[in-house]
Amino acid sequence: MGKLDRFAKVTFAEETARVTRGAAAWHDAPEVRLERVQADGYLRVLRPEELASLAAPWPEAREHDEALVELKMAGDHVDVVQVKRALLRRQAREVERVEERDPPWMGEQPLWFVAPHLPAWLRGVRVLESFSPGCYRVGPSPFQFLWIAANELPLRDELVPFLVARSGRPLDEFARWVAPRRKAEWVFYMLQYMPMSPWTREELEQRFARSDDPEVEARRQEILQTLLAHSPDVKERLIEQGVEKGLQQGTERGQLIEARAALRRVLARRGLALTSALEAQIDGCSDLATLERWHDQAVTAASAEEALA
Repeated sequence: MGKLDRFAKVTFAEETARVTRGAAAWHDAPEVRLERVQADGYLRVLRPEELASLAAPWPEAREHDEALVELKMAGDHVDVVQVKRALLRRQAREVERVEERDPPWMGEQPLWFVAPHLPAWLRGVRVLESFSPGCYRVGPSPFQFLWIAANELPLRDELVPFLVARSGRPLDEFARWVAPRRKAEWVFYMLQYMPMSPWTREELEQRFARSDDPEVEARRQEILQTLLAHSPDVKERLIEQGVEKGLQQGTERGQLIEARAALRRVLARRGLALTSALEAQIDGCSDLATLERWHDQAVTAASAEEALA
């Protein structure tokens, strides 16, 4: 199992327990007794009534005591073969559940397929019903078949188990949003494993610069030492960027990174989309005064192009 996959599953398990307050729980799936037909895991519904107030897709689990979960991360293939294999694993789990009970279980095993996006080919071969942003019922189907497109989900705390499957710019947005909401250890692992853009990674790494609070600084040093001791490749990269030496706030490089981040935040909050060319323009600007001027212009500009004029 890849580190990114494991990170996603651990996050799904921990976040599910937290956001549902124990109403639902993740379990690593045992290998089904067929050559090798092993799902990522399954969602066991323990207190369905407490899922009603959470954002979709959580309420959809209330009708069931278990749902098979397939997690496809950024960079994973999401083609016909992968979906067919997921359906095979769902069927295998259903057979297993029938065999476990006497009299046999007569239900239908649900399948929740979590991926960054909804593939275009699926629209051509299945009937899709959107019931909430990023959540689709896939039909025709005699069982509950949900497709959860992480890139389309809203940024909400209870959806973090699904949001880790984002890719591209939506992944960058998620990383910036979630970083201040999670402990430093979790953010470090996210920085290690999730394929976010270099500028987003750089911006988040700056958040671990030295603190004036002795307790915060002590925790930061402990986390850094643990991370660097077990990750030589990360250590080398951090040394190159100057992070290991403290990344003293107020240096010119730190000011530029913060100015770029502040500019992007204003543009994002105002809904002014950046093209690839404009992203490159921001990243290529090394003049602090220019970045600050763009920031001020972004407050009232009608477009991103006007803000960066």
